[in-house]
Amino acid sequence: MNDDFPIDDALRSGMAERMNTFERLAQEGDGLKHAAVTMTVIDDGKGHGAFILTKRAPRMNKHAGQWALPGGRLDPGETPEEAALRELEEEVNLKLPADAVLGRLDDYPTRSGYLITPVVIWAGEKVDLVANPDEVASIHRVRFSTLFKPGSPEFVEIPESDRPVIRMPMLGSKIHAPTAAVMYQFREVALAGRGTRVAHLEQPVFAWK
Repeated sequence: MNDDFPIDDALRSGMAERMNTFERLAQEGDGLKHAAVTMTVIDDGKGHGAFILTKRAPRMNKHAGQWALPGGRLDPGETPEEAALRELEEEVNLKLPADAVLGRLDDYPTRSGYLITPVVIWAGEKVDLVANPDEVASIHRVRFSTLFKPGSPEFVEIPESDRPVIRMPMLGSKIHAPTAAVMYQFREVALAGRGTRVAHLEQPVFAWK
C-alpha cells in the first residue's frame, strides 16, 4: 500500500470499488436522533489524499471545542447523503454534487442519543475551504497516512463499560469515538479493503451526554 496515497483517478476508483463491495450494517436507531457525518476525501495541498477534520466552535451548545467530522442532524425527509452534502456546504463552504458520494459506512449509535451514518465523499484536488464561524473554529486536512501510524488506533479499558474505548492520536491530541470510530472504519474499509466493524467500540465518559 502506498503510504502517500496520491490523490488521483486510481485512488477514487479504488475507494469507490471498496465502498461498493462493503456490506454495511444499518441500525434502526429506535429512540435515537438520526445524523450524518462525512469522511470527505481531499488534497492535502501537496497531492496526497487527506480528509477534512474540524474543531467545533467554542460557542456551540454541545461538544464545544471538540474535534469533529463535518456533519449534523438530518432534516425531515433528508437522506444521510443529502444531509452530509448540506452540512459540508454549511460548515466549510464546500458544495459538491450528489455523484461525489462514494458510499456509507456502518451506522454508529452514540451515548448522547444519536444514530450516526458516516458518508464517504470525494472532493478531490484544489478545493478551497472556508469555516463557518458559528460552527467551526478551524479546518484541518489530515493525510490518510496519519491513520496508519504505528500504535493507532489505541484501545483503552474503562471501569464504566466492558467495551473498549477507541481513540486515534493525531494533531497533538487524542481523538475519541464517535469520530475516532468513523475514521478507523474509513481506514479499514475505504483504504485497506477490510470489513472491520466499529459499532461496539466505546466512547469516553465525557461524551455520554
